[in-house]
Amino acid sequence: MTQTRPEIAGFHDPRTGSIQYVVSDPGSGRAAVIDPVLDFDPASGATATGSADALLAHLAAKGLALDWIIDTHPHADHFSAAGYLQERTGKPIVTGGRVVEVQALWKRIYNLGDGFATDGSQWDRLLEEGQSLPLGALSLVAMHSPGHTLASMTLTCGDAAFIHDTLFMPDSGSARADFPGGSAAALWRSIERIMALPEATRLFTGHDYMPKGRAAVWESTVAEQRATNVHLTKASCEAEFVAIREARDRTLPMPKLILAALQVNIAGGRLPEPEASGQRFLKIPLNGLPGAVWG
Repeated sequence: MTQTRPEIAGFHDPRTGSIQYVVSDPGSGRAAVIDPVLDFDPASGATATGSADALLAHLAAKGLALDWIIDTHPHADHFSAAGYLQERTGKPIVTGGRVVEVQALWKRIYNLGDGFATDGSQWDRLLEEGQSLPLGALSLVAMHSPGHTLASMTLTCGDAAFIHDTLFMPDSGSARADFPGGSAAALWRSIERIMALPEATRLFTGHDYMPKGRAAVWESTVAEQRATNVHLTKASCEAEFVAIREARDRTLPMPKLILAALQVNIAGGRLPEPEASGQRFLKIPLNGLPGAVWG
């Protein structure tokens, strides 16, 4: 009988609320990393690799063989550690094919010039709808899930789905859709596709902000989300969801790291190249997101 239940380990980053995942096929020990975090302190400009190193330590402790390093979308609240993990392991980095649209959008915002490629060549593989990555006896299958960003991608694997920033845990609702290129209507349609998966499908979200001080959690099911998600239970159609989501988004300041993080994350999780002094610099556009709520 074919194994349909991958083993999944989640690693919560309390600084950003992000969840990193290691997903593996129990039979073969083949593994993938999903949404790795490169630590960054905006006050000092310091970067560190503690979060990503925890993934490498887990792989080693469990005797797992890494095949893929994947980002579900260009993140706005943390730096991707895909570039660092590739340097350490030599394994391919992967993201959704529509990242080229995000690159083109943010290239204009950053005024990056002709030297910055917007063809997705910073990754080894771009996944289109329905394409898959082998993982031992399992496969990671791409489902395009725009709304939070243009390039957001859900990955299904056996009885599991990595739903990134579409839905959070049921007590937290859904992800915002007001970033450049975002769309609450598109997010609703992406959520509907996820909710059409079998009811027992395990859903692994991209963030948990521990509302009301509860412990961090990141796993639910389709059935639980349908029955108790605080946004889905209030919205019976796209128009109602869009009204709820857009009203909420109008109150939210931009993530504190968005302008720093996107410059790294549209480049495959690679930091800017050092300048002549050997120092790396981030380029932050002033007034580049007009109308943003002040934090």
